[in-house]
Amino acid sequence: MMLLQLQQITKYFGAECILSNIKLEVKSRDRVALVGRNGAGKSTLLKIIAGQLSYDSGQIVRPKGVTIGYLAQNTGLESNQVIWDEMLTVFAEVRKMEKEIRQLELKMADPAHYENPQLADSLFQEYDRLQEKFKTAGGYQYEADIRSVLHGMRYYEEDYQTKISTLSGGQKTRLALAKLLLMKPDILILDEPTNHLDIETLSWLEQYLQGYEGAILIVSHDRYFLDKVVDQVYELSRHEMIKYHGNYSQYLTKKAEIYERDLKHFEKQQDEIAKMQDFIQRNLARASTTKRAQSRRKQLEKMQVLDRPSGGEQSATFHFDIERPSGNDVIKINEATIGYNGQPLAKNIHFHMDRQDSIALVGPNGVGKSTLLKTLIRKLPLLSGQIDYGTNVLIGYYDQEQAELSSNKTVLQELWDHYPLKEEKELRTVLGNFLFSGDDVQKIVSTLSGGEKARLALAILMLEKANVLILDEPTNHLDLDSKEVLENALVDYPGTLLFVSHDRYFINRIATKVIELSTEQTTEYLGDYDYYVDKKQEMKELAELAEKQQQKAEPKVQSNKRSFQEEKELKKLERQRKRRLEELEQQLHDKEEKVSELEEQLCLPDVFEDHEQVLSINTESEKLKQEIEQLLEEWTELAEQLE
Repeated sequence: MMLLQLQQITKYFGAECILSNIKLEVKSRDRVALVGRNGAGKSTLLKIIAGQLSYDSGQIVRPKGVTIGYLAQNTGLESNQVIWDEMLTVFAEVRKMEKEIRQLELKMADPAHYENPQLADSLFQEYDRLQEKFKTAGGYQYEADIRSVLHGMRYYEEDYQTKISTLSGGQKTRLALAKLLLMKPDILILDEPTNHLDIETLSWLEQYLQGYEGAILIVSHDRYFLDKVVDQVYELSRHEMIKYHGNYSQYLTKKAEIYERDLKHFEKQQDEIAKMQDFIQRNLARASTTKRAQSRRKQLEKMQVLDRPSGGEQSATFHFDIERPSGNDVIKINEATIGYNGQPLAKNIHFHMDRQDSIALVGPNGVGKSTLLKTLIRKLPLLSGQIDYGTNVLIGYYDQEQAELSSNKTVLQELWDHYPLKEEKELRTVLGNFLFSGDDVQKIVSTLSGGEKARLALAILMLEKANVLILDEPTNHLDLDSKEVLENALVDYPGTLLFVSHDRYFINRIATKVIELSTEQTTEYLGDYDYYVDKKQEMKELAELAEKQQQKAEPKVQSNKRSFQEEKELKKLERQRKRRLEELEQQLHDKEEKVSELEEQLCLPDVFEDHEQVLSINTESEKLKQEIEQLLEEWTELAEQLE
């Protein structure tokens, strides 16, 4: 069923065209992503669809009765009620029906109503009608639905009586999303719903949206999220819309294929045009070939000349260099406790950062990830424990809030104040690489958008040439193209990285280690985000099995069915361990071969005489050997369990 049609929608802000002849369709159970650069008009289009903005021309067709639910970026739920009571307001009609049913039950319990058979029959009919309506509206499960959605948004029973007015902005945003999900509109419109969500909540939201009964229209810069949820992509570029089928990764592939195809057609036609023009020029004046030349000229005039296909809009271009390398030991943290104003948030923090490590710090919201980063850069005091910094360590820090970028200076002045010895031409070139061109460099910093502030903060960081980058949510406010540019720059970065991010695609691309922070400890995982998830699941299954084995050891009778189930789970776990052993053996083989190759390189005369190259090879070799030791420990432990 068609739920929504946009036909030739055009929107101007003053004389500036924002949207031009936009076409979009949403059918039942569609999962649609709207993508495009920051400033392309995505949020404007969502507001038009939601009825919050007018449009200049075109038509929006929506069948009668189709409901739309819209969540704007960073929309917080404002209410003086407690969490539970606010969620109950979604089901006001259902609860009204519930009261009417209870009143009918009281009437039906009164024997006096049975003296009139007609009245009694009418009561029963009304009771049946209301019960059916109540059931269809979800009356028997609305409280369970509230608990389920609140739990998914990380609100638990002990939070239900908390006044919403006392919550932080991020907590209010999660509640606004929870309330909208409970409303279950026919079309759910979400503008950056993944902001303020930690990884666990993101995973829950993905699963919830996959099973959502209505249609979904999403703007998001989270590629992992888009790949899991959507099956159509509308690209908004240069005020116009193009539709692609498939998820975000498939959209990228198809877009590249279409560009290559169109470029070939364009180049082929240009060759044909050049040959025809050459023929006309050479033969028009000759009597014997004039007619043929004139025929070719008419053919050329009638030809529909193709435009060169656009390779996409301009992207930022930058890379991170270092002034000089740090020592092999960068930062060591032992027995650390972190927090604010003497109040601890997390304790028993242990981890080591070695040169060229790329470490993702993960954990639930509020556990202290940003606090730990600020402690490492000495913005906050360490409550207890020890932090040791290696030789030549120069730290560059990126703040997710860009709190320091709120001045009334221009963009150029802000950068110049950080680097007063650099020439204006050099700074303008740097700003141009970060898409601040022409008059953009005269914009006032406090008036910049989130994406512009993020690009300016990255420009400042790039010029610092630090050998250790500590980044707190570096992909927030960046559009998808800018994220890819940042990823490429960090992949090529020769220094050491520690970063906090909720972007799972970004973590997979950048991280070589994942450190999970909880209130009680840190746990290290040697791999990317997918490895971290798999390992966590494996550890959970091991813990569940150990608990069942403990219960089995207790002196009580167990049913055959339960014994069979345990045997089945043991076999499943054994298969998982064997698969992991095979993976470890392959990884050990690959790393040992790499070490051998590096040792052979050290014997080459050209390498042996180059001290910097020798140092680099030795560093890489040592790092590989440490990884081999860690893999061997895991291999030994698994091998013993299988004996």
